[in-house]
Formats: sequence, C-alpha cells, structure tokens
Amino acid sequence: MFYCHDDPWRNISQLSHEEILRIQNNKLYSFINQQLYPFSPYYRNLFDYHKINPRKIKSMHDLRCVPFISKSDFIPSPTQPEKFKDFILQPDQETIRKYWPKDKVAQLALRSILKGPERMREALGQEYRPVFMTFTTGTTNTPVSFLYSSYDVNNLGLYGSRMIRLFKIQPTDRIVNIFPFAPHLAFWQVVFGGLSSSIFILSTGGGKVLSSEGNINAILKMKPSVILGVPSYIYHLLRLAQEKSCKMDFIKKVILGAAAVTEPFKQKLLSLLTAMGATDVSIFGTYGFTEARTAWAECPTTPGISSGYHLYPDKEIIEIIDPKTGEVKREGEDGEIVYTSLDSRASSVIRFRTGDFVKGGVTYQPCPYCGRKVPRLSSQISRISDITGLQLSKIKGSLVNLDNFSAVLSEFEPIQEWQIEIRKKDNDAHEIDELIVFVAVKDHTDKCRLAEDLKKRILLCTEVSPNAIVFSSLPEIVKRLELETASKEKRILDSRPKA
Repeated sequence: MFYCHDDPWRNISQLSHEEILRIQNNKLYSFINQQLYPFSPYYRNLFDYHKINPRKIKSMHDLRCVPFISKSDFIPSPTQPEKFKDFILQPDQETIRKYWPKDKVAQLALRSILKGPERMREALGQEYRPVFMTFTTGTTNTPVSFLYSSYDVNNLGLYGSRMIRLFKIQPTDRIVNIFPFAPHLAFWQVVFGGLSSSIFILSTGGGKVLSSEGNINAILKMKPSVILGVPSYIYHLLRLAQEKSCKMDFIKKVILGAAAVTEPFKQKLLSLLTAMGATDVSIFGTYGFTEARTAWAECPTTPGISSGYHLYPDKEIIEIIDPKTGEVKREGEDGEIVYTSLDSRASSVIRFRTGDFVKGGVTYQPCPYCGRKVPRLSSQISRISDITGLQLSKIKGSLVNLDNFSAVLSEFEPIQEWQIEIRKKDNDAHEIDELIVFVAVKDHTDKCRLAEDLKKRILLCTEVSPNAIVFSSLPEIVKRLELETASKEKRILDSRPKA
C-alpha cells in the first residue's frame, strides 16, 4: 500500500518548465472533467451557477474563470451543518457512465465481468470511500474536517517519501517525530512518509503525550540522526536538554513544520545543538496546510539560505494572486497563495485561497542547490492562520504585520522565550490598546538595556511601541505559551474584550 518506487517526481523534476506546464494542463482538464465536476456536489453547483463549461478549462490560464473559495466556504451554518461533505467526491454509476471516457467505462465493465461486480465496487470504494480524517487546527475559525480515501492516504505517503528524498535521509537513519499526536496534517505526514520509505520512525506524540522529560529520554535512547516537530517545542526541548548537559552529537538534521521559521531562529537551534556536541547540522523548514493534504520542503543549502519549498507539479497548481483584486501575479511577485488539486479524491478543492502571503512568489528556475526543475515557492510566508486566537485588527491605530514580532524577538540572543499580549487598558473595551511583551532571558542579562533596545527595535519594525516589557521566569513563559499541552503555542494573544 505504501510503496513509492515508481514515483514520477524523479523524472518530472528534470523536465523543462514548458514540459511541466503541459503535464499540469493535461491533468487539470482530466481532473475537472472526470473527477471534480461529475462527483463534487459543491463544484457541480458552482460551475452550473456561474455557467462555466468544464470542458473549456484546458490550461492554467482558463482556470481563472473559476471563482475562488476560502476557509469560510467550509464553515457550517444552521441550514448547512455539514458543509464539508459537499467537497467530497461522490461517484455513482450514472455519473461515471455520463462523464468518464468510453474506453475508461469499458475497462470498468470488463473488470466487472472478469472479476465480478463485488471486486469492481471494492476497487472503486478504495479509491473514493473516505477512510481517514484530519482537521484544521481551528486557530482562526471553527475546525473543519478534511477526509482522505485510501487513494489519498497513498498520496500522503508519496509526498512524505519525496520530502525524505529531498532531505537526503538514508534508509539507515533513525527519526524521532515530536509533532503533537492529533488528527492534524503534520503528525500524519511524517508517519505515512516513514511507512512509504521504509524508514524507522519513533512518534512520541509531543509533550502532551510523553512529557518533555520523556521526549528527551527517548531521543537519548534512540540517538536519531533526524528529529521533527513544531519549531517552538523543538527549541524548548533542546534548551531543556542543554540545561541537563545532555550530549546530542548524533543529531544531523532538524525538520520543522506547522509554523513559520526564520533564519535567526534556525541559528538559535544550531547554537543549542552545537553546544551539545552536534556538528554539520542542517535545519529545514516545511510548509503545508490541511486543505492541500500535503507539505512541501526545502532542500539542503548553505547556512542562512533557503532554497524555497519544492512543489509537486504533477499533483497541484499553485497560483499567486493579488489579495485585493484576485489578479494572478507573475513569476517571483508577492501575493496570496492559491491552491488547486490535480490528483485527489474524498475532500477536493480547486482555487482555494489560503490566506497565506508570500514574498517572492513562485520561481520556475532550476534549484541552484539540488538542480531540480520543479517550481519552488519562496519560504518568506506570513501565515495569518498561525496566530492563536487573534482577529486581524489595528493595534493603537496602526495596521501591524504580526510576523514582524517574531522576526524582531528572534534577533536578541539573550531571549529564551517570549509572548505578546494585546490588551485594553483597565480591560475596558472602549479604552486604548496596550501591547505587553513577556520575555524570559538568560542569566546575567542586562535587563534595563535589553528592554530599551527591544522597545526601539519593535517600534522601528512595527510602528507600535510596547507599553511594557515584562521579565518572567522561563517556566512562567512556557506555561503561558502552553508549549507542553497545546497543539500550537499561544505566541500572540489578543485579550481585548469585545465592545
């Protein structure tokens, strides 16, 4: 079920951009006309309402006539409590006969004759019947179910094997997966990726399942060359290990997911590992989201440089659009990431607006580090959905890019952990905003000077000055962040009461 020896990505990654585009256009036409329009209740209604002829969508350019969808289209309502089901492909005999090519219908009929109708129904069930579920994390909206058929689970394993190949992980390597055990993409991408590649992986379930002490003990016992997890928790774990004077010279690769990763943050991890005896360590970021049911990865580069995320053009189309006008941007231009599936069953989407913004967009040039010619997505991505409990709004009258807080606070080497809280003065909904920065710092830090430098740097980068820098103990900040108990840390809190 999970073997991926004949993965076409090996060959596709050496094709020219024109050849890759031809493959994408052919798959787009086939997917829309043989899968999406016939079997998806949502997209059948969408196309019919807008009078879109699916047979006229023959290229990425033609795709522009299809309206965008977003997370809001999945949110249940009193009249549609299970809207997510409308995105599940639901074939039946009538639609198969009507929309599939005659030769494909004939093959299905022949299989029914030779092997019996029960075997034929079983094969269709394995391709389309939902058997596995993940959820969006619900940080910006109500959690939404996304379902997989066995076909999709195989694809999930395939994507994992592609990343393992990209990271140059060998069959003899041992991996410890520290992503939280939950029905979320990151944990299961690692699990199925390991199964598809026949690589040994210990999945600890993160701090909530095994505790930080248990995770450190597992790492010391397993001596993995690769560890994977959420950036903040990996950092927390390695910091605790260093305090215990642990030796971790066996770690060669750290793979981070489920949150944005900056180069200064990578350097902090590298410093921790170096202090514990590790050498020649590579630190990788990944990018993914529930609706795509996959993640993409960087390849090995020189320190301080990202190759960008290597995409799977045989499985999806990535567009970059102007978030205000919806206009499709050109190669290398900034904009919002839009995802279209080319090879999914169960829950399937096209032209899905992620709400994620990327600087540098997509490039079609060969990767200067690994030589692959697949499209690459810039790693400078602002993930609004990663900000826990935060509604987008102004702070003190200024519209703030909240990712700038992470960039600024990562610059200061003495800071061990931090949290931003946005309040209202006296907890009065009609009062002015207050911005409080909680930090835990290393011993012997000049707190007065650090507070002064922090205020200046935050003001320069966000145009908002903190009302207070609060120095707390490391355990207090860890508790505030819920690093060891939540699926995602509560890095930025909006505590403002509603008016």
